[in-house]
Amino acid sequence: MLFSSMTFLFLFLPIVLGGYFLLPQKAKNIWLLISSLFFYFYGEPKYLFLMLAVITASHVFGLITDRLQGRARKISLAVSVAVILSALLFFKYTDFFISTVNSVFNSDLGLLGLALPIGISFYTFQAISYNIDVYRGDAPVQKNIIRLALYISLFPQLVAGPIVRYTDVERDLRTRKHTAEGFSYGIRRFAIGLGKKILLANSFGSLCETFRASDEKSTLFFWIYAVAFSLQVYFDFSGYSDMAIGLGRIMGFTFPENFRHPFASKSVTEFWRRWHISLGSWFRDYVYIPMGGNRVGRFRHFFNILTVWFLTGFWHGADWTFIIWGLYFAALLLIEKSFPKKIKDKAPAFIGHIYLIFAVLVGFVIFNANGVDGAIFDLTGMFTPAYPAFNDTTLYYLKSYAVLFVVGIIGSTPAVKTLAEKIAGTKAGSKALTILEPVMIVLLFVAVTAYLIDGSYNPFLYFRF
Repeated sequence: MLFSSMTFLFLFLPIVLGGYFLLPQKAKNIWLLISSLFFYFYGEPKYLFLMLAVITASHVFGLITDRLQGRARKISLAVSVAVILSALLFFKYTDFFISTVNSVFNSDLGLLGLALPIGISFYTFQAISYNIDVYRGDAPVQKNIIRLALYISLFPQLVAGPIVRYTDVERDLRTRKHTAEGFSYGIRRFAIGLGKKILLANSFGSLCETFRASDEKSTLFFWIYAVAFSLQVYFDFSGYSDMAIGLGRIMGFTFPENFRHPFASKSVTEFWRRWHISLGSWFRDYVYIPMGGNRVGRFRHFFNILTVWFLTGFWHGADWTFIIWGLYFAALLLIEKSFPKKIKDKAPAFIGHIYLIFAVLVGFVIFNANGVDGAIFDLTGMFTPAYPAFNDTTLYYLKSYAVLFVVGIIGSTPAVKTLAEKIAGTKAGSKALTILEPVMIVLLFVAVTAYLIDGSYNPFLYFRF
């Protein structure tokens, strides 16, 4: 069930919120857990049992680890991580490993053809982080399995993040406040995210599909596609994060921010501090720092970065293009870290912006390619004269989507937020926003509903995650 579907917006969500606010405080967690399990069951009936198994394993091993000391404690943690991680490895990567063996040894092993459980990359990482935090003493062990199950399965962030740490919501799971201000903020944030997903991401995605289907490609068309997909994945992913954060706030949970206008960055290093923040911080705290981080020799430091980015790429999907994508950004990060600081500091900001945008466009073309051959095909179209520079088809689509590109580019920067904050900072502006904001939210919901009724293009990019 997608957040951007009519079923979710006009059936599931009203029932869940209605029941949630009508029930007494003690029953709210049970209601949310039942709702979250049904949410997952609706889209993945057979894999609900897999998620329940991960929850059970996390709960049991958390209790065991908390009671042990010394080496036994470490062994308990290692077994818990291995058990939980095995679910992710088996269902997401088995066919990739078999295909790789077939390619290397020219064998003919049969693929299992397993369907990827939705959200498995997110909820297994949350379960692993809980067990590691219990081991470290950073989080109290949760003896109430209902609360732990709710933490892992909570539907707002179940299928597309952000990856929430147990320590982020531990207090909210026990007791949380519901305020008019929080409810209003949650509605506003959810509406913004829904608009990003439906009106912007889906429109850019439609252009990307048009590009793929076109037999009249040009160099300019390849670059238009690169920009369109980069904006599609940004508005899609950040839109889902906004919706998750908004839904959480409505129900009294505070989820971490996942995006902070990454395209405003001036370097790849800065970009990855602003893009999918919860995943980056997860790998930093549970992989990079335990490996020694930057507190080691130069070559070991570089090895740590390469390892983290290999895993980051692999986390995104079972294909060599994702690994190449991860190592591509690792290489850029290493180059940036090796570049003299004096030169970087003196370089004009606009040069950093241009470099960053160029690097990201190339990266996301690799990310979305149909295998390694597809990546080579797309990059060849962008950087060689294999196609005409432009043609009538390219100019037609450029004109047709010009307004969308302008809106998308402006919307991906902090400009709109900065303007809204300046208006809200004045007395007259604050009063005007108090009146206009509800009207704008209603109009946004009307526009989204009209789009969903009229259109059929509503992809979900995170099935492969």
